[in-house]
Amino acid sequence: MTLPRSLPPGWAPPAIRLRGGRVLSFERALLMGVVNVTPDSFSDGGRYLDPERAVAHGLRLVSEGADLLDVGGESTRPGSEPVDDATQMARVVPVLRALARATEVPLSVDTTSAAVAEAAIEAGATIVNDISAFRFDPQMLPLLARSEAAAIAMHTLGRPATMQRDPRYDDVVAEVAAHLAERLSACAAAGVAVERVLVDPGIGFGKTAEHNLQLIAGLERLASLGRPVVIGTSRKRFLGELTGRGADERDAATAASSAIAVALGAHVVRVHDVAGCRDAARVADAVARARGGLDGRWRDGHSSEPEAPATGESPRQPRRSFDEG
Repeated sequence: MTLPRSLPPGWAPPAIRLRGGRVLSFERALLMGVVNVTPDSFSDGGRYLDPERAVAHGLRLVSEGADLLDVGGESTRPGSEPVDDATQMARVVPVLRALARATEVPLSVDTTSAAVAEAAIEAGATIVNDISAFRFDPQMLPLLARSEAAAIAMHTLGRPATMQRDPRYDDVVAEVAAHLAERLSACAAAGVAVERVLVDPGIGFGKTAEHNLQLIAGLERLASLGRPVVIGTSRKRFLGELTGRGADERDAATAASSAIAVALGAHVVRVHDVAGCRDAARVADAVARARGGLDGRWRDGHSSEPEAPATGESPRQPRRSFDEG
């Protein structure tokens, strides 16, 4: 996949139409609330392992401003070991099914397993968030092609158990962008509509603190992929290295890093503390729009209207996070 010319700050990618008629629109940054149904996640492991508590937590995140929810049944923290499909399904399917009945916000499943993703889609998920960019399970791309679910392709260096062992890059931004471009090409070759794929540079997944900072600073280069950019800095180790704080004390640093990411081109921020990030994201949105030109035009005078996707849907939607189609 050839990278297009650089896109300007404040550029809004075309909306993504989800299964069931809802639409993800990127006129402002979206807040993705994290629901970990796991005993061992680095941030809140075990707190929401009970399905009822997980559902209540998800609904609380929605009340605080979450535009979508990401539900996962397998920790992917550095050093973690894989969780079998049956266990993941037992954790996430009841939660997704209950959330689908209780809220209108789009639901994402955080998994690298096609079998888990398929069960999650049947339970109400409309987005598959795959940290391997669909590499770990050869059945993932065929599933996405036939299910028409939206998907998030994330960059990771190796597998969670080993990814933090001396990660090295010559140019981390260029290499991550090239990898994600290759995965978008793999999607197209497998019959997955690229218009339904978001990209994530994978903060903390096979990167040092310096790599993570370079990726945040280089988000405008990742936006040249022409796809919505997701970023997840929430409570991660590099924030602790910068601030000297433990995982449960990093929400202020999360809000700061998320706001900077939005101002530099991120379209979705994945966070544990939605209430603490909401206002920061709104201010960052305003900065991004100011950088891009408040009159809806690019800084160089070209129209900010991106080309309509091949599906024929409108390239820009009214300002909203999701709506009925």
